[in-house]
Amino acid sequence: AICEDIWFERVPRATHAAGADLLIVPNASPWRRAIQAERAAAFDRWADLGLPYLFVNQMGGQDELVFDGASYATNSTHAARCGLVGQFETGTALVEFDPSTKQFVGLGKGCAADLEGWHAEYRAAMQGLGDYVRKNKFPGVVLGMSGGIDSAITAAIAADALGPDKVWCVMMPSKYTSEHSLEDARACARALGCRYDTINIHPGVEALDTMLGEAFAGKKADITEENIQSRLRAVTLMALSNKFGHMVVTTGNKSEMAVGYATLYGDMCGGYNALKDFYKTEVFELSKWRNTTVPKDGLAPGGEVIPERIITKPPSAELREDQKDEDSLPPYPVLDDILRGLVDLEEDVDDILARGHDPATVRRIEHLLYIAEYKRRQAPPGVKVGGKNFGRDRRYPITNRFRDN
Repeated sequence: AICEDIWFERVPRATHAAGADLLIVPNASPWRRAIQAERAAAFDRWADLGLPYLFVNQMGGQDELVFDGASYATNSTHAARCGLVGQFETGTALVEFDPSTKQFVGLGKGCAADLEGWHAEYRAAMQGLGDYVRKNKFPGVVLGMSGGIDSAITAAIAADALGPDKVWCVMMPSKYTSEHSLEDARACARALGCRYDTINIHPGVEALDTMLGEAFAGKKADITEENIQSRLRAVTLMALSNKFGHMVVTTGNKSEMAVGYATLYGDMCGGYNALKDFYKTEVFELSKWRNTTVPKDGLAPGGEVIPERIITKPPSAELREDQKDEDSLPPYPVLDDILRGLVDLEEDVDDILARGHDPATVRRIEHLLYIAEYKRRQAPPGVKVGGKNFGRDRRYPITNRFRDN
């Protein structure tokens, strides 16, 4: 049986009826957060046959998908499986099948356990980013290190996947960059062992102010000037990429991608995004987890690699004075619950409102989700973690008449 043959009952039952004693199943089954529950639900539908099977799965990253390996043998159910090589590992293993008993022999001894929770999700992000860089033959990655949590955890994932020597962190301050952001960015890069440089964008901002001064005469400063800063940072990173060959890694999370809280051709500029399918609240939890655990195959140091202040301070883009994310968005726990309903679960708005959310807030977030489709269509690929990511899974037209005005 091959891959999806065993996700449905017809092929296993037909092969068993034809006299098969064993199924050998080569697979390209991509990992996602609920994959083990999904495999169990599908494969156990025909477990009543008592037909042993050997599940041999692909391992590695391919664009947005990550294949976790996790090959196993079982004489009965998915829960009774014995891992043979290990999740997110390549290798060979020997397992014995006894034709007289029609059973695998010796299962349950030395079985490789699967990763769980944040460990599995972090390891998947490592695999996706690492293989994208290695397979496309980049010498390393470069990213904007802002002193915020998204760039900090992205740097950690990259350092764990590639090694700190292949990760270049660049702080690009403007006049709105706080002293604590400078300190936190430097401290994080040093804790990870990555190269760290500072390139001030203020001269570039002044040059563009002068260049556009006549065209903007009589106009008040607004989001245009904020986006100029973000796009100057993108130009800077792309210049370093062009000159030295490193791939630019973007650092936006799923919450920002959902509502368009990102600058097209600015902080969205790059080749890959390890956080693309992680909501902001998940980014916080992932960062706390990484400060307590070195992931499987991680190449970066252990300990508190993300300074505590990065995790506890209010998120800010620092594109204007005293800016906070919550000036423009609901608190992230509220925002992410609404977005999970709209995106992952495709719930009706009434179901989301039934959880106690403000109707005007839910309608506004739904509107932002729809109108940001054009941004997401131009975003780099990123690791698929949940059941419905942007790009492969959630496909809506940019131009439409179904959304509210």
